[in-house]
Amino acid sequence: MSTTAEGKKGVGVMTVMQRIGRSLMLPVAVLPAAALLIRLGNSDMLGKESLPAYVNKIAGFMYAGGSAILDNMALLFAVGIAIGFAKKSDGSTALSAVVGYLVFRNVLGTFTDPSLPKEAKAVDGKIVMVEKAVNAGVLGGVVMGVVVALLYQRFHRTKLPDWAGFFNGRRLIPILSAFAGLFIGIVFGYIWPVIGGGLHHLGERLVASGAVGAGVFGVANRALIPVGMHHLLNSFPWFQAGEYHGKSGDIARFLAGDPAAGQFMTGFFPIMMFALPAACLAIVHCARPERRKVVGGMMASVALTSFVTGVTEPIEFTFMFIAPVLYALHAVLTGVSMALTWALGMRDGFGFSAGAIDFTLNLGIASNPWGLVLVGLGFAVLYYGLFRFAIVKFDLPTPGRESDEELAEMHKAEAG
Repeated sequence: MSTTAEGKKGVGVMTVMQRIGRSLMLPVAVLPAAALLIRLGNSDMLGKESLPAYVNKIAGFMYAGGSAILDNMALLFAVGIAIGFAKKSDGSTALSAVVGYLVFRNVLGTFTDPSLPKEAKAVDGKIVMVEKAVNAGVLGGVVMGVVVALLYQRFHRTKLPDWAGFFNGRRLIPILSAFAGLFIGIVFGYIWPVIGGGLHHLGERLVASGAVGAGVFGVANRALIPVGMHHLLNSFPWFQAGEYHGKSGDIARFLAGDPAAGQFMTGFFPIMMFALPAACLAIVHCARPERRKVVGGMMASVALTSFVTGVTEPIEFTFMFIAPVLYALHAVLTGVSMALTWALGMRDGFGFSAGAIDFTLNLGIASNPWGLVLVGLGFAVLYYGLFRFAIVKFDLPTPGRESDEELAEMHKAEAG
């Protein structure tokens, strides 16, 4: 195989991974609703025994509603990926994803995994210990979402014989998805105990590695944003690693009150709430005087977005490609924050991202949250100093430092 062919193959794989990563944004967008409902329904919020019974009842409703979202993230991933991955998709794509995933899940549930701890189950009116059913978690949803999208792309215009004409085109996709779910469920049933065991051990090693594991995850998370694959990295530790009272993944376990959860979330708070807004300030101060007002307005809005919601891409994309050295520095420092906060015994989590909204909502179940604020202020000073030094020292073309030629072109485009 030629080098050119290998290069094209690598680009093709990267493109597919990026499309999957972007498609995961749709189901991830529902997490704030789940986090808010679960948090308000917890026993230290509206579920307090000291509150009236009707308030406790409402808390139970809210907790159940939020759990419905977190407990079905695999299904939401399947639907989101199928819609986002398939070109010119429509409602039939979502329906097909639901059908395919439900068949897959039920078929997979007929298999058991002897490597997992047994669970109590009522059989003929008696409580007995039985082997756990195989559960592929969110990975199963990702696989089924991609498969359904590919089926839609290939068969949504298929013409059948006249006697089967009712099932032409889009009506054929749910049927094919059901059979695909059946086949993939059987295949997963036989291979998942091996794969699942490997992932389980990987998760255990990440958790067991403590601060080092958190730091490695932080660096990798930021490093994969430019290629759009960070959502794939996040899916296992956030939604599958570990177990606490039937909840899996760092997010669900933290919201359920697991004191050991938060390893893959805590260190993001200092970066998203303090460090990146400080980097914005450094960029403004390094801008040309005549551009400082315009750049200041832009950077103030993205800094506020990062602080309040934890959405950092608007900031990161302002320097990710024009000043990659700054982005590499940012990725490393994110890992340092993840490792440091975990080593200091701080525990916090989020349902959407590490912004002030989630920070405030989870004050009651976080461990040493105000310590995170102090760490964040320290990182803010560090980011400001390092960013300002690097921008000036290496003459990095951050916003507001455009050349005269670039400014002339910008003014010409605005006038046109």
